[in-house]
Amino acid sequence: MNRLKKIILSFVIGLVLIIFVILGIEAIFQRQTAGLIYSNISNVPPAKTVIILGASVHADGKLSPILQDRVDTAIRLYKKNKVNNFLVTGDHRSDDYNEVAAMVGYLEENGIDKSLIISDHAGLDTYDSMYRAGKLFEVESAIVVTQKFHLPRALFIAKNLGFDYRGFAADQRAYQTEYRLKQREKLANLKALWEVLLKKKPRTLQARL
Repeated sequence: MNRLKKIILSFVIGLVLIIFVILGIEAIFQRQTAGLIYSNISNVPPAKTVIILGASVHADGKLSPILQDRVDTAIRLYKKNKVNNFLVTGDHRSDDYNEVAAMVGYLEENGIDKSLIISDHAGLDTYDSMYRAGKLFEVESAIVVTQKFHLPRALFIAKNLGFDYRGFAADQRAYQTEYRLKQREKLANLKALWEVLLKKKPRTLQARL
């Protein structure tokens, strides 16, 4: 019985430590990027490029609400003369799933000329998207557009890779999956910190697919 108590106690202590580490990393990300994130479009400093981070696309090719808000927000930045062009980066790991084509199509439907759009079909996760934006597509000045809960991780990665990026929150509504995504974000922070410390190379180093 005493052994069982010791095992349970060790488990509880270990779990508490893990929670403290996760919350600590989240606090570090938020502290390092707080001054880089904007919620008022009037305060956003001009940049050359808006980087739109990919998210899920429906089977019919339509953007999910989270992704549509990101793209709509990027269009707003362009129309307010805050940016000159677009880098859309997302998952296109199979022929029947293409976040990038869906975003490009939506941009064109909303009056954005294709010549203003750069497509990165190998932005398979946030780290790869940030790394490839700066190292392969040579984007030096950018506004990163995604939801507020995602921006600290994206900008922490960019900052620690040496890129001068800012962020603008794309939140325009309440999302059904927001709670789940926020919890997943806490775990994704662990992965991001590890990748930054290792200066990991993306899964593919081709500039364009």
